[in-house]
Amino acid sequence: MSNYTNTKMKTSEPPRGLQPTLAFDAYNPYLSYWSLNIEQRHIATSFVDRDTKDPVTPGQGHKSGDAIHRTKKRVQAWPPTAFVIGTMKSAAFLYACGLLATAVTAEFDGNLNYASPSRRHARLGIDVPLVKRRSLKRGNTPYDPSQLNFTHGVASGDPWPQSVILWTRVAPSTKSDESENVVNGTAGHYSHETEKYIKADPHPICVEWKVYESKSASGNGKTAASGRAYTTSDIDYTVKVEADGLKPLTTYYYQFKVCDSNVKSPVGRTKTAPTANDDVSDLSFAVFSCSNYPNGYFNAYGNAARKDEHDYVIHLGDYIYEYGANGSRASQPSTEIFTLHDYRTRHGQYRTDLDLQLLSQNFAWIPTWDDHEFANNGYRDGFSGLNNTEESFLKKGRKVTVDTRKVNAVRAYFEWMPIRQTDLDDGLRVWRSFQMGKLLDLIILDTRNYDRSITSLDWNDNYIDMIRDDPSRTLMGGRQENWFYRSLSKSKDRGAAWRIVGNQIIFSRITEDWGNGEVLPGDNWSGYVANRNRTLEHLYDNDIGNNIFLAGDSHQNWVSDLVWLGTKEYDNKTGAGSIGVEFAGTAVSSNGVGGPIEPAAGKAARARVQKNPELQWQEGYYRGYFILDVNAKQVSSRFYGSPSVASRNSWDIPLANFTVVSGDNHLKRPVAGGRAESGALRYGEVKHTNLTLNTETGEWKNVGFDTMYVKHD
Repeated sequence: MSNYTNTKMKTSEPPRGLQPTLAFDAYNPYLSYWSLNIEQRHIATSFVDRDTKDPVTPGQGHKSGDAIHRTKKRVQAWPPTAFVIGTMKSAAFLYACGLLATAVTAEFDGNLNYASPSRRHARLGIDVPLVKRRSLKRGNTPYDPSQLNFTHGVASGDPWPQSVILWTRVAPSTKSDESENVVNGTAGHYSHETEKYIKADPHPICVEWKVYESKSASGNGKTAASGRAYTTSDIDYTVKVEADGLKPLTTYYYQFKVCDSNVKSPVGRTKTAPTANDDVSDLSFAVFSCSNYPNGYFNAYGNAARKDEHDYVIHLGDYIYEYGANGSRASQPSTEIFTLHDYRTRHGQYRTDLDLQLLSQNFAWIPTWDDHEFANNGYRDGFSGLNNTEESFLKKGRKVTVDTRKVNAVRAYFEWMPIRQTDLDDGLRVWRSFQMGKLLDLIILDTRNYDRSITSLDWNDNYIDMIRDDPSRTLMGGRQENWFYRSLSKSKDRGAAWRIVGNQIIFSRITEDWGNGEVLPGDNWSGYVANRNRTLEHLYDNDIGNNIFLAGDSHQNWVSDLVWLGTKEYDNKTGAGSIGVEFAGTAVSSNGVGGPIEPAAGKAARARVQKNPELQWQEGYYRGYFILDVNAKQVSSRFYGSPSVASRNSWDIPLANFTVVSGDNHLKRPVAGGRAESGALRYGEVKHTNLTLNTETGEWKNVGFDTMYVKHD
């Protein structure tokens, strides 16, 4: 099991064998959320036994298969003082409301997107009682199924041994809702263009979902899990449910459909995690970061999905970008995003990419955010382009404060991503861990937004350089940092073979490329030297080995031994003195080092390897991803490049392969077998072959592209 608590809300359902009848009872617990206030009393649903006609409390003494009252005999309502309905029309309406109320109570609650991303900050959730009451109003009938579509495919994520999160969106339009009822579900969004309030769409949409062990059974086979959920415009018509009661380390297939219709989603595939004590032989992860929609096509997603060589997807952040951009893949909206509607629209646009849909449909994701899901170079109190000052509020923030912008970004992220609501003690938390058998612990950090001290804001670099060694500076905040160290120690104590740490930014000490001795900008670990030293100290002092750090953010490939330079001796020829390895991957489509591959990109890579003793391979030209293969004896990492993201294509070029043998705590020598396709390799050769795989046809071919990125006007 993961080390955090399942926060799924359990709801009661009416037991079979009981017939609901209408009665007025302000204290009926089965309508605690669904109620209509008539003459200051509530319509509630009571239950009578078919044979005795006696009132019965649901859940007491009735089992599946008990008799269900289906006669037309008059049923005595409970209590006897029930309000007398004046006309048959009113009675029919109220009776229908009562049945609907009972049926959908659990189905609204079953959609996790109504909940707040933060259990401590419940006001960030949607006012579900209000949504339910609004849906019961006369005339607020559900959509006709023919009006609805599954607009953005399906996705799954955050796998646990017995459950996994399933996601989709079903709506009358691909456009995001403009009501922006994020905090309390009551205040409409005022449009300055029409000078009117935009009201939330009152029509609920009912969705059924089923999980199967066999894809062929998805039409009529036995289900492993199933349920219903409602969605509304309040959560942008997204649906996120937890499929529970599953078997560990098992592949499942799932599908959504509009209730009582043939409108169906694509069939998705997912996989649960092993239990903490399972003897797992091997697991594989495809690792991605930095997908910029206007900058290029998400070919890396499609290539990994078609090759189908991994079990799970890890996304290390910058899943979306907040900037506005033009060109053939112009951003929606066209400007920088600030409001909830902005962030929803941007997420929706990204999910129209066919390769993103393909990877989401076929693999369970374990995502975390970086800065651009919010805004550039974020930290606890602001961003590089927006801070909590009046000038910034008026001139840069479109009259949106830092805190409001964060709330908008977080709400949209949790609506559109297959991620669980984390059990919070404080703040907005996505840091979490997964115990995947005795093989590994996957520890996911938030080094960006949770409690980071001030970072590089483009205008304060000299100041950050002065304070980078300050011991009070932290990337994670004290609570997360202590949790991180405890997680590392517990992983060793329980006998996990490997510790895989997913974080956003480069951990290794990397200097700039041209030999001037400057370090990378202060928004990575090099701007928080004491925090990095504390981490290394914990690993070395507690003899915690077999550590694999993962990073994104830089839009380039970096492979390094993990070394405490200046404190521990290190031999970069043998790797002796290292405590682990870092694999930092390039971007899916964000900008990297400009071409051509030689001499420009190659020269930059060679300079970086020369100046950084722990850096073994560096490459900045190709866009792409890497696959991490883990077994008890070794971890291997295979890096792949996309030769062009200016068009949608299926070409995939192998760049380099690396191995870490258990107990060595450094890269196996010769590193990458002594050879790489591109970049610079310490003590090895680089040979450009351009031998590229077409992941659709299986054809190998020498290909070349003149343009790497989508051109902007």
